[in-house]
Amino acid sequence: MRGPDAAPRPLDARALAALAANPGCRRRALLDGAGVDKSALARALGSPAGFGRSEFAFVRGNVFEARVRADDGAELIRLLRERFGGVGPAPEPGEVRVPDLSAPGPAGRTARTRLALAEAFATGGWTLLFHPMVRLDVAGSPATLEPDAVAVHPDGSCTVVEIKSFPVVDGSADPAKVGAAARQAAVYVLALRELAEEADREPGPGEAAALPAPARAADTAHPADTAHPADTADTADAPHAADQRRPGGPAGDSGPGEPPGPARHGAGRVRSTVLLVCPRDFSNLPTAEPVDVRKQLAVTRRQLDRLTRVEDIAAALPEGTTFDLRLADDGRTPTRPAAELTAAVEAVPAAYAPECLAACELAFHCRARSRETGAVEALGRGVRGELGGLTTVESVLEAASGEHGDPADPAVAALRRAAALRAEALAAAGSAAPGTELPAPGRGKGDSACR
Repeated sequence: MRGPDAAPRPLDARALAALAANPGCRRRALLDGAGVDKSALARALGSPAGFGRSEFAFVRGNVFEARVRADDGAELIRLLRERFGGVGPAPEPGEVRVPDLSAPGPAGRTARTRLALAEAFATGGWTLLFHPMVRLDVAGSPATLEPDAVAVHPDGSCTVVEIKSFPVVDGSADPAKVGAAARQAAVYVLALRELAEEADREPGPGEAAALPAPARAADTAHPADTAHPADTADTADAPHAADQRRPGGPAGDSGPGEPPGPARHGAGRVRSTVLLVCPRDFSNLPTAEPVDVRKQLAVTRRQLDRLTRVEDIAAALPEGTTFDLRLADDGRTPTRPAAELTAAVEAVPAAYAPECLAACELAFHCRARSRETGAVEALGRGVRGELGGLTTVESVLEAASGEHGDPADPAVAALRRAAALRAEALAAAGSAAPGTELPAPGRGKGDSACR
């Protein structure tokens, strides 16, 4: 579907978090599952994405991460012991294992990560895995993910570490950025739990057989990972990192300042509290806060389970549908007509919302289409939910003017009442001007006072 000469774009944690936040968008699910370069597709459609990471931010993030990783992660170990509590003396230089995870290809790196985890579980002590590779199946399509770091504690538990370059000023960080980091870390936790299940079955050093298979039902049924059914990806964000800190976790998941719980196996090894490492104030010195991602875990797991399989979406498309850009010899200039690309993209249903503008490369194209068709989704999910069966702006105006709609419908009744109140208020203030007010009940849609 992406074309015979196009290299696949791998799914990353940011894309999965955005996909989980909008599981009804089949367009994004198909394009991500097929590995289509959505940025190049958006440019070919004439609606390039207006967001991205600057080169300055990229360099600054690399410099900060290098500082956190220096001396075999000595600073990271200090932060982990400080925030989660350490049993026994601090490890001496050279005692923290930092295995080499390099291997050919994503499959090789995933296998190497699994072996390193199995060895860490079997030998005990501190182990830091920098940029491990983990795998997660999403809607029938495999996704390879690369966390910043994973720390294996001496008690055999694991903590996902997110290293971000945005600052923590006076103990507080940007709530939107903290929420995005929490959703991204939740994806890593889900994938790492699957890998921990496999790693626990790998033979340790000197062992002839694999470790006993863990009791998956007991390990994966985390009461603390459940969330209320009304929870959504938008409400799962906390104001800042300190608000998501918790004194303790579920059984075996030690909180800051508490001794480790009983030994766990498989998925139960991976803590539902991650460590967010950021620069302190306006310096380049690292500080860290434990962030509870239980809500994000529950929401992400539920939303990913609801995703329609890529094969099912593709099967409903017209025969021969492809998103091939037919790049020229320079490898950058698309030669396929924009009309053909537009028809291929429009063949896949989308679920646009204003929140897509910050997460999807095709958001500007989808917004333009929503405005052209007058879809109320362009006004936000909240408005769409309030309007019920009224799906277009035109039908909303007709319902408000009394031309169409069932008066018994609560949405229609509320619109007509609002139109009447607005007309009365403008008339009383003497500021009703032609072309500025909604039609009052009984007024025609073509009257001069409409809109």
